Amino acid sequence: MQDMTKSDYPPSEAGVDRPASPGRVFLDYVRTIITVALAVTLVRTFLFESFVIPSGSMIPTLQVGDYLWVSKYSYGYSKYSLPFSPNLFEGRVWAGTPHRGDVAVFRFTKDTSVDYIKRIIGLPGDHIRVTAGHLYLNDQPVPCLNPHPYTAIDESQVSMEGEACEEQLPGSGGRGVVAHQVLKLMDDGAQNNTPDYVVPPGYFFAMGDNRDDSADSRFMGDGPKDLGFVPMENLVGQAQRVFFSVDSAHPLWQFWYWPVEIRWGRILRSVA
Repeated sequence: MQDMTKSDYPPSEAGVDRPASPGRVFLDYVRTIITVALAVTLVRTFLFESFVIPSGSMIPTLQVGDYLWVSKYSYGYSKYSLPFSPNLFEGRVWAGTPHRGDVAVFRFTKDTSVDYIKRIIGLPGDHIRVTAGHLYLNDQPVPCLNPHPYTAIDESQVSMEGEACEEQLPGSGGRGVVAHQVLKLMDDGAQNNTPDYVVPPGYFFAMGDNRDDSADSRFMGDGPKDLGFVPMENLVGQAQRVFFSVDSAHPLWQFWYWPVEIRWGRILRSVA
């Protein structure tokens, strides 16, 4: 009997793939999209989420246009860790205690659909006040060293002349002093002369590093921008690192400015 040559076999047996049907191509495409979406959702929910800084309330630590990685696991998980914040449970799972000096992302107390980023200044039981522009923690003045002139540019491209210094915030949980830069524009105003606040259980006290351009826990009223004490449940994560930064001083269509607007020196900078 005559042997069959390779060309005598049907195409699939001769090593030639048959073209996939349109339906099979579509299903493979959908499966890939779903797999990628699930992977991104898992990373965003349990590991890291990216945020962009829209305002100047954390200058000089964070600049308008900084893009951050925020660790979701640092403080455990609440409903605000999940996409769309479904009301599946109350409180936090695998809760981790924040520390004084942490730069944290959390949900705004007046509207939990809005993300805020501030520095945690006080923990439950802490006494906090600001007198003549100076921060006091548990009746002790918090040192601010090496004052020097500083010019900040806010989200409206408005220049702010002030004085920066290195604040030495006492750590918590056995940690040492947290040294970070703060900006002062004035020493008067309600934000610079506050009552003595005592942080209640289950809450923390947050302030912006731009002390005179920050709506934070110093404002305890019913106004739409008053933050007050922040529930621990509202924590989203801890800011870890700047992965990109751009100074959008020119319109987007002026693409020739793009390279010079990137703040190359801030890329991969740790948030402290």
